[in-house]
Amino acid sequence: MTIDTNAIVSMTEANQNFSRVTRIAEQKGQAVIFKNNRPKYLLLDLDNAPLLDITDEEKIDIAAARILKRYLPAFQELAK
Repeated sequence: MTIDTNAIVSMTEANQNFSRVTRIAEQKGQAVIFKNNRPKYLLLDLDNAPLLDITDEEKIDIAAARILKRYLPAFQELAK
């Protein structure tokens, strides 16, 4: 995922000025909130969020791929 540097907000700033974070999300489509100098949270403008425009079947495929990747050694052991 590419992060627009103009859409980055610190956790402290998000806590103190959340309305600014929402304005960024409205203008850029998303705002990334950093915690301890790492991206931690993503605020999306739901009216313009392409991530949410996927079918339920696609969501299931994504979830299945994540589960398989995370627990592949366990699945391989069970397959023996």
